[in-house]
Amino acid sequence: MLHMHPLPYIVDFNHILGVITRMKHYPLVITLFKQMGSSGIAPSLPTLNTLINCFCQLNRVDFGFSVLATILKLGYHPDSFTLNTLVKGLCLQGNIAGAVRLVEEMEKNGNKPDAFTCGTILNGLCKIGQTSMAIRLLRKMEEGNFELDLTAYSTIIDSLCKDRLVTEALNLLFEMMSKGIQPDVVTYNSLIQGLCNSSWWREAITLLNEMTQRKIVPSVRTFTILVDTLCKEGKLTEAKEVFDVMIEKGIMPDTITYNSLIDGYCLQSKMDDAVKTLNMMDERGCSPDVFSYSILIHGYCKNKRIDEAMSLFDEMSNKGVAPNVVSYNSLIGGFFRVERPQAALDLLHRMQTCGQLPNPITYAILLDGLCKNKKIGDAMALFQEMEDKKLDHNIMFYNILIDSMCNAGELTIAREIFSGLLAKGLQPDVRTYTIMIKGFCKEGLIDEASELLEKMDENHFSPNDRTYNTIIQGLLQQNETARAMELIKIMVDKGFSANATTASMLSEPILLDSCFKNFSDLKF
Repeated sequence: MLHMHPLPYIVDFNHILGVITRMKHYPLVITLFKQMGSSGIAPSLPTLNTLINCFCQLNRVDFGFSVLATILKLGYHPDSFTLNTLVKGLCLQGNIAGAVRLVEEMEKNGNKPDAFTCGTILNGLCKIGQTSMAIRLLRKMEEGNFELDLTAYSTIIDSLCKDRLVTEALNLLFEMMSKGIQPDVVTYNSLIQGLCNSSWWREAITLLNEMTQRKIVPSVRTFTILVDTLCKEGKLTEAKEVFDVMIEKGIMPDTITYNSLIDGYCLQSKMDDAVKTLNMMDERGCSPDVFSYSILIHGYCKNKRIDEAMSLFDEMSNKGVAPNVVSYNSLIGGFFRVERPQAALDLLHRMQTCGQLPNPITYAILLDGLCKNKKIGDAMALFQEMEDKKLDHNIMFYNILIDSMCNAGELTIAREIFSGLLAKGLQPDVRTYTIMIKGFCKEGLIDEASELLEKMDENHFSPNDRTYNTIIQGLLQQNETARAMELIKIMVDKGFSANATTASMLSEPILLDSCFKNFSDLKF
């Protein structure tokens, strides 16, 4: 077109640029626009609007405003498309305040916002969690006689459901329907998800039946939400019924649906049913993915069926499904569960050889597993490796190591690690202190535990209920009843309560009598 004589009209160029924009090749549109400029082709307002759209899609709203300046310089009047595109770009950046200011500025210049403009801002408000502001905007739109569509209401209903305000979402649904706007499958999916998130699965099923009565065809997502929720609630029979109804209606389950059902069986240790579901999935042409296998592997490991888990792991690799870090983590944890620490370490090396990088959870599993299997030397060697790789600057790792050392009776090592935290630039947290207090109590070193509790206060760390319960139990075990009673009063005054272990220790006749003498008003 650029080499044609005479040159085609700008309308023809705009058409080409519009098509490429819809194909989402935004950088190419910008390049072609520059070529047009070099060839002396003057852009029209639609050309510049397309350019603004491309910049906004590339998250460069600042360049979009530069184009707006060009529009004004050329004597064009920005239209609703110009305004809406810039508003959408600002909303995509999360700059809702900027979008509102732009609308106000454009209104002063005679550009009134339309339903799309307000709908864009409304959607942006919901995305940043400002649902109440979105509702206020909706009310203003109603007062301004905007022709509100389903999208505006559905957006707010979805946001209310995500905020767990399902009752308010249902009220808005009824209000919407009273105005003659009928919900679609997207609206119902948001509500069903919201009900399920609040464990109102019976109401969710009622809503599914209502959809059918209104002749709104449920989607795969609709059924998947219900199957997943019922499985997590332990309602496997009901989940399977929903699954069967789905197939009867000719809606084929997708990978997520099958994975939800497999996970449900694994949660109840029904591994044979889980495997049957995986096979059914394969037979029906829905290929299991890495999550399908990982869920099953985790289920086998949880039930200490490590050989079957490993067999599935190999099958997964043979079928061309690459294991991810979750698959490896489950297996590594599974080997530790059946007291095969060397196999866990071998799998770690295999993982690294395959190019899969361990994540913090991998190292946490390894440290915990090695210590529990009394492989203290290996645990320390791994920790040294982590330090060498600069992977140790996370208090979580130290908490695991200190806790494991205390449980293994290696209090001296635990104390050394704890004492060296500040030198490494790490601040102990409440859990760190609680672990050390537990370690001291286990060895009968109550004075050291009490000193550490005082040190927490000095360092502005507030002990939690677990901290108090730990040291109180230690004091009671050492027959330090009076000191235990003092701490119980402090704990209760701070709004904490005794846990089951502490309560059972206090139920000993002598201790209980002492408790009532000192604090007759305490309740556990």
